[in-house]
Formats: sequence, structure tokens, C-alpha cells
Amino acid sequence: MKTNRNSFLLVVFLLLSTGMVFGQSTQANTYPIVQDVQTLDGILKAYYDVISGPANSPRDWERDNSLHHPDALISITGKNREGKIYILTQSLEDYHKGFGTPKAGFWEYEVSRKVEQFGNITHVWSTYETKTEKDGPVVARGINSIQLYFDGDRWWILSWMFDSERPDNPIPAKYQ
Repeated sequence: MKTNRNSFLLVVFLLLSTGMVFGQSTQANTYPIVQDVQTLDGILKAYYDVISGPANSPRDWERDNSLHHPDALISITGKNREGKIYILTQSLEDYHKGFGTPKAGFWEYEVSRKVEQFGNITHVWSTYETKTEKDGPVVARGINSIQLYFDGDRWWILSWMFDSERPDNPIPAKYQ
């Protein structure tokens, strides 16, 4: 009888500690992750990590929120099918809603970086490549223009915008 009771208590303890009771996670990630926001390299690595993943896999928007300042601004520019230049400016929340859960795999990797800093502000030109399979061929390239702020304790992404490489918009050599 004592063995059954001890076994039962052990199972309950394990279920509680792994978050399997009541559908709750007791080991939820605590954001921000220190390694994500302590260095410029860390926040840029996390910036690319959160957007990348397999098809039909939700992204970790909670982690992404922890990287961005609450007033962050996201802008997407390019040319539409008619060749007209556009810009779409939105909140991070609106960007997350628009991105949704991708139907195809999407991995984005930084391949080059140019950094300019003054005081506690930093601007990064981050050249990227995208793939639909983690180790697959490159399907697109472009440049992210990322503005960051260091508040004395951690880095924040204040805004970013990107434009994709096109035949009429090749990536300049200095950003490759």
C-alpha cells in the first residue's frame, strides 16, 4: 500500500513539474531570455531565430515581443506586381497577425552586417537570405534595416524595415 501511495505521489509530482496537469505549463519560458538581450549579437541572433521555422509551426511571438520595445514600429517596403513602390508600416502585433502560421517552411539567416553606433543608439544593415527548407537552397535575399537602443541593462529593437533583392534592386557589394 505504501509503495502504491509513493508511486502515486511521484507521478503527481512529475505531472505538476512538467506542466501536464490542467493543460498549464509550469516551466514556461521566462522572457526576455538573458542571452537574447545582453549583447548586440544576442538580440540579432534571436531576431532571426523567432521568425524561422518549419511549415505549419507557430512562431514564438512572446519571445519576439521580449526583443522589441513596446512602441516598436515595423515597415515593409518593395514593389507590387504592377511595379509600384509601396510601404506598409505597422505595430509588432499587427506584423505577427499578418505573418500568422506559415504554410511553407521559412528560415531567414543573416549573412552580412554593417553596424553604426552613437551613444546608446545603434543602426544595423543586416543582409539576409531566406530558405523554405532549413538546409535547402536560398530562395530570396534582402536587407533588414534595424534600429536598436541600449538602456544600460539590455538591448531593445525599436524598429526595422526591409526590402528584398530584385533584378532592379540588387544588393550592393558593400552589404554582401
